[in-house]
Amino acid sequence: MNALRLASRLSSRASTQLLPRGGAAAINSAGLRAAGAAFQQTANVSTTLPAPKAPALHELGSVDHAFTDDRIDRIAEPERRAFTYLLLSGVRFAYASTARVLVVKFVSSMSASADVLALASAEFDVSDVALGKTITVKWRGKPVFIRHRTPAEIAGEAAVSLDFLRDEETDDERTLQPEWLVVLGICTHLGCVPISGAGEFNGWFCPCHGSHYDVSGRIRKGPAPLNLEVPPYKFTGDAKILIG
Repeated sequence: MNALRLASRLSSRASTQLLPRGGAAAINSAGLRAAGAAFQQTANVSTTLPAPKAPALHELGSVDHAFTDDRIDRIAEPERRAFTYLLLSGVRFAYASTARVLVVKFVSSMSASADVLALASAEFDVSDVALGKTITVKWRGKPVFIRHRTPAEIAGEAAVSLDFLRDEETDDERTLQPEWLVVLGICTHLGCVPISGAGEFNGWFCPCHGSHYDVSGRIRKGPAPLNLEVPPYKFTGDAKILIG
């Protein structure tokens, strides 16, 4: 290959040396004109060629005729259409039933269990509580004060003016029966447990920060902002109280 390249270079140099300068330029210009004419003729031929024709549908290979072969004729086969509708309806009903069962199970799992429901309410017998005494019971893990009030205590609390109360509530609004007072034993200031039968108003006294409550469980002095909370309760008998 190297020998052939060397021979071609020597022959080209020899030809250029033998030809005069004017002759070489003439040969080059003639060659350029011939090449341009050949390129123009090729372009004209290429532009006149017809565009390729798109293949027909049967020439592309296998065609899926499932749409036309499996299509149900609504007029010729009405029973097949009815069967299809019945099948679809049955499947949708099964889906709806499954979804309903799942929702019911999810909601039931969120509801309280039997032991939690048993703790939601508690019944207490107060027949042994003497007049002027207070008992402490437990409901939902919280202390509850049940006081058997004397007629003098009832009259004294009913006579208190609302102008002297921070959290204005009458005594009748806090009791179902005047002789029985039921309140949560949790101070409304910071959650301490007040002492029964103590304080300046003979009700409850919280030694933590000095809150005084009267015999109706209303805040009368100290930092507590609210009265002692009255839980939901009702009387199930003459001496039985159901809390919750």
